[in-house]
Amino acid sequence: MSRLNRLHRSETLWGILCVAPAVLGFFLWQLGPILGSLFIAFTDWTVASSPHWIGAQNFQRMFFRDELFLKSLSITAIYALVSVPLSMLFAFGLALLLNQKLQGRSIFRTIFYLPSTVPAIASSVLWLWLFNPEFGLLNAILSKFGIPKQQWIFDEGTVLPSLILMNLWGVGPMMIIFLAGLQGIPKHLYEAVEVDGGRAIHKLWHITIPMLTPTILFNLILSIIDTLQAFTQPYVMTQGGPNNGSLLYVLYLYRKAFQEYEMGYAAALAWILFLIIAVISFLVLRTSRRWVYYEGG
Repeated sequence: MSRLNRLHRSETLWGILCVAPAVLGFFLWQLGPILGSLFIAFTDWTVASSPHWIGAQNFQRMFFRDELFLKSLSITAIYALVSVPLSMLFAFGLALLLNQKLQGRSIFRTIFYLPSTVPAIASSVLWLWLFNPEFGLLNAILSKFGIPKQQWIFDEGTVLPSLILMNLWGVGPMMIIFLAGLQGIPKHLYEAVEVDGGRAIHKLWHITIPMLTPTILFNLILSIIDTLQAFTQPYVMTQGGPNNGSLLYVLYLYRKAFQEYEMGYAAALAWILFLIIAVISFLVLRTSRRWVYYEGG
């Protein structure tokens, strides 16, 4: 018994030592700025002057007097509601295709994953050329089918759909996670469906999707968080224009903090975004009990 106790204490000690760097790093380098930003959110601080306490005035201004806050919030909501399911469906479809026994499938997996390794700024510059209304590749392809030229990111009505289309460029990591989930599904389940006379659609609906729900949940949470914090592409390509048509929330936060130097107001915006992400993540995890299937339970 004493030997088992020593072994248990040793495993506990090693566990503590392994997580200690991450825990210490959080308390030393992250907790302080987080608490500091919470204080700044209740102050009026324009960097050049000392912050002074104004209570909840930043939040009152945000919800009742700032039209761009509401506009950026609505644009981000539309962007997320369309981009998240579309990118997940696209990544899932690619994973299904690349999970088939095809010749050269490892090459195709690499090809579809490579775009996600391109730095965000470099890919944004590339897509600026693709979206160019005069000599861009996308309009050149459309002209072959007799479709008139589109303005893409240079028009308020098409800038958001263009950014959503561009977001499909980086689904490589999500595709790999789906592919790993697909390869973890036991083969005998598919064989049982075949014995019962089931077709491919039956395998997909009754085996693949239920067994893949934990992977879907994981990708869903990460995709929501990533999409709500989208910044680099609209910053490099549109600066929130035209006419604030692509003014995503984090871009608006950046504008307030580093262009207009309203640090107090920007901190308040950051905390609202944190609460939105936390609430959405909680609701998704809470409702996941109804649709996520875990093989062990």
